[in-house]
Amino acid sequence: MDRLRSNFEPGTTRWAVRRAQWSAMGISAEDQRKPKIAVVNTSSKLSVCFAHLDDVAEVVAGAVREAGGLPLEIRTTAPSDFVTSAGRKARYLMPTRDLIVNDVEAAVEGAQLDGMVLLSSCDKTTPAHLMAAARLDLPSVLVIGGYQRGGTFSGCTVDIDSVYESVGAVASGRLSVDELGEMADNAIQGPGVCAGLATANTMHVLAEALGMTMPGSAPTRANSESMLERAAAAGRRIVELVGEGLTARQVLTTAAIRNAVEVALALGGSVNCVRHLAAVAAEAGLDLDVVGSFESQGRDARQLAAIRPNGTHQVWDLDRVGGVQTVLRALEPRLHTGALTVSGRTVAELITEASDVDGDVVHPLDEPIAEEPGLLILRGSLAPDGAIVKVAGVGAARRQFSGPAKVFAGEDEAITALGDGEIVPGHVIVLRGMGPRGGPGTVFAASFVAALNGAGLGGQVAVVTDGELSGLNHGLVVGQVMPEAADGGPLAGLRDGDVVAIDLDARRIDAEPLRDGAPVTAGDPASEHGWLGQYAALVGPIQRGAVLRRP
Repeated sequence: MDRLRSNFEPGTTRWAVRRAQWSAMGISAEDQRKPKIAVVNTSSKLSVCFAHLDDVAEVVAGAVREAGGLPLEIRTTAPSDFVTSAGRKARYLMPTRDLIVNDVEAAVEGAQLDGMVLLSSCDKTTPAHLMAAARLDLPSVLVIGGYQRGGTFSGCTVDIDSVYESVGAVASGRLSVDELGEMADNAIQGPGVCAGLATANTMHVLAEALGMTMPGSAPTRANSESMLERAAAAGRRIVELVGEGLTARQVLTTAAIRNAVEVALALGGSVNCVRHLAAVAAEAGLDLDVVGSFESQGRDARQLAAIRPNGTHQVWDLDRVGGVQTVLRALEPRLHTGALTVSGRTVAELITEASDVDGDVVHPLDEPIAEEPGLLILRGSLAPDGAIVKVAGVGAARRQFSGPAKVFAGEDEAITALGDGEIVPGHVIVLRGMGPRGGPGTVFAASFVAALNGAGLGGQVAVVTDGELSGLNHGLVVGQVMPEAADGGPLAGLRDGDVVAIDLDARRIDAEPLRDGAPVTAGDPASEHGWLGQYAALVGPIQRGAVLRRP
């Protein structure tokens, strides 16, 4: 440990001034020579997703001290999809992912710390922490913040998904505002992220599939005994990782990314996981086409579980039957089992201790729920670089859909049209110009999809967008259309009445007539100031993860 990069040469300026700072904080000279571990805490009182993390940080810090390290807590922004989405039509959400990455880099690299434990909760924090670990290539472990518990309303079980979709029921007159308010007051019982296989739980699961958490971490209930045990284990393990010199890029390999793709396909995770895995691969310096990996691996992949919103099982059912480790065991013939994990053990070694599939929540490969993956990559004249469908959430009768386009530049206009009865069965609703560049910052399309389902039209209307979707969305929704309309992709040329054809069996999405269109943006990127203006100038194409790059 004497060779720690954080142990500066005695007598130098940076040694002396840091010693003065830390001694004033009560850190002894002996402790100042120990491995210095960043406990990256995304705590926030803005959202219940993060409300418990201060206590989790204490658990991690105590374990770091026990293992012989010096824990140093740092804070970053903490974006919540249901709170941070309120301003600027949710334009801040996607950019906060990369803001966190830069924040972690500045704090950890600036201070020259030796390792990181990153407390990951709501949607953008987990991919941001994986990206930061990949960029800095330090010993790193993610601690999963866990899922929240739902409640009851009018004798029925409800959660945040129930509230989300019921907005459409209010707009269509099927539910009163007071009833929606009472449902909202009872929907969440305790801290943590949405209790479905939305983006947060999907990324928690994929963080473990990548090997970046302690085994058995996901999914997990927030503040459960199991979750806190894993948090303490991460605190102890990070000190060992520093001593071993095992860094993030030794774990975040091409093999690890492909393993995560397999898990996402088998579970039908959030469509947003594609861009996030692409961003992790980019930050890790991997020459890997992640969209292409989803496409090629998906040709013979199968869906092994149907977790809400894809089916009737809940995320805690997946937790109960062994979580990610059970899924990995089921997928063993399709995995790169030699991939290393932060535990110091390979996937092959870990899954020998995993539970067998139960056959109900998680099915074996030879008896899948579906003979296709839960996520499909579509290509065609409307999406030459690809688009994504969570086919696990699409009814069996909707394999092909063709109808006239109804084009909107934002979801507010679409929700108004829905309330006014202008959206009818057979329409293909197109929400465009809402991607990372067009927003700038990806603009919400998710609330419209939820409202559509709440209004009872989800099974009769298709949605096509380059905007921001939620992992809770279900129905025939084609997301992350690439290139986005702001880059002059074919989506930019669509007009009302053009025919859009979606064929899940052929894995195609096409438009007739197909015409060139000038770039279309929901906002005015050139006029943006502050963080969104900087993001607009730096963000790359979504098919490569929408990471920030030099102009």
